[in-house]
Amino acid sequence: MTAQAATGHEGTDSRRWWALAVIAVAQLMIVLDITIVNIALPSAQKDLGISDADRQWMITAYTLAFGGLLLLGGRLGDLFGRKRVFTVGLLGFALASAIGGAAVTPAMLFGARALQGAFGALLAPSALGLLSTTFSDPRERSTAFGIFGAIAGSGAAIGFITGGVLTEYLDWRWCLFVNTPIAIATAFAARWVLARDHVAKGRRIKLDLPGALLGCTGLLAIVFGTSEAVTRGWVDWLVLGALGLGVVLLAAFVLVEKRTDHALLPLHIVGERNRGGAALSVGLAMVGMFGLFLFLTYYLQVIKHFSPVMSGVSFLPMTAAIIISSTGFAARLMTRVPSRNLIAPGLLLAAGGMAWLTQMKVDSPWAAMVLPAQLLLGFGMGLVFMPSMSLATLGVAPNEAGAASATINSAQQVGGSFGTALLNTIAASATATYLSSRIASDPAVQAHGAVHGYAVATWVAMGVLILAALVAFLMINHRPAPGEATGVQGGAELVTEPVAQPVAETAGGATAVRAVDGRPSPREAAMADVKANVRAGGEVRTEAGAERPPTD
Repeated sequence: MTAQAATGHEGTDSRRWWALAVIAVAQLMIVLDITIVNIALPSAQKDLGISDADRQWMITAYTLAFGGLLLLGGRLGDLFGRKRVFTVGLLGFALASAIGGAAVTPAMLFGARALQGAFGALLAPSALGLLSTTFSDPRERSTAFGIFGAIAGSGAAIGFITGGVLTEYLDWRWCLFVNTPIAIATAFAARWVLARDHVAKGRRIKLDLPGALLGCTGLLAIVFGTSEAVTRGWVDWLVLGALGLGVVLLAAFVLVEKRTDHALLPLHIVGERNRGGAALSVGLAMVGMFGLFLFLTYYLQVIKHFSPVMSGVSFLPMTAAIIISSTGFAARLMTRVPSRNLIAPGLLLAAGGMAWLTQMKVDSPWAAMVLPAQLLLGFGMGLVFMPSMSLATLGVAPNEAGAASATINSAQQVGGSFGTALLNTIAASATATYLSSRIASDPAVQAHGAVHGYAVATWVAMGVLILAALVAFLMINHRPAPGEATGVQGGAELVTEPVAQPVAETAGGATAVRAVDGRPSPREAAMADVKANVRAGGEVRTEAGAERPPTD
């Protein structure tokens, strides 16, 4: 093996930037598809004769399958190779989208949406895992995660724009059909630009079936409970039963994972404070952000009478702010300042945007009320997503990157589902209270009542974002290594290994294990990893030539 600078190894594979493009397209398709059908829902309901009671299943079917299967999808990538699982996910997503676009009955549409969610659960953790193992140089990693974070943060807004254009100028079915050619083309491109990471059959570890059953069923129950709370309320027996069952199953899941040799989610992944803090911060942020999209959509279309296209276009400033903040600021600063100095201020900026929106009125002009809030939210969330996504897989062994990726994806999904249900319930309750003492049949009073409900829910969302900022500040303590901003790790030379391998550094006669992303871990994190990775008898297991920490 030849010793060389860290950046020299990265230069040997020019395809990695094409790989970033493929991963970015797949991630955009996943995030976009969560919101693109929101605009198409009224047209689809009318065309297929979907009842008001059943229309929510066009959204719920997707979120249930996606949220419930994320942990399993992430681990399958670790066991069978992320490239293979990524490609299968893309082709399956294309097929499900085509079935949904051609649906002739509500059941066919709901089934297709569930299939989309299931294949999306294969795609999302594999995409983040591939990104983590493809980019190991700190500077290039920050650029790649800046782009990825911008897509994760702005994809929902882009979904509203795309859905509005397709619904207004073509047909609601194209909100589903549009995924098919994109997914197929991306799958073929993935075959050529993604590095081969196939795990030989003899080297695969066993799939943790009890953990998969408990973890996936527990997440599914929680997502189902929060989704049903939107229409049934939080005190309904079905909602309480589903949430209680989900908590019990996840508690059992943790107990099982502590005792199994081949855990679906090795607990040391979420036990590390930076990864755990990033996942918790993002999950809390999603509680507020998903509710915001819901309220702003209704405010613009129902109160301000914007067309679907104009409603989507009105989200462009926030999308642009997220992209500028993530790629222009966070990507440059991630190698220079502690991660919490980006995430916590970003969440406070977003909370400031929420505070601005609490003052909205029926006659508030878009440019004076909505636009400033969108810019604050966009710039804030751009500082949050990019370092959080990077921390999610920081220092994780390559054969556990899928499980780590699934953790933060699950936090996003559960946080979004819970936030939508919680804030929608709060808004509805505040509106009902407002109308109870007024002439509820007056359309003007109804409009004021709806906006009052949005404002009350926005206050709650602001509080959740402030809580997320506090969590990030207290839990996340990752600092960039000296010289990381210039790509030089104190002048030390690195042993060249494949991208997905840990790298050993020799400096002053001492040898230390460098994390997957090329960064030396803090001393306490290194000691914790050593304790986690070494069995009682001193044995360290390996798989496919890579160090693999044993499960707890």
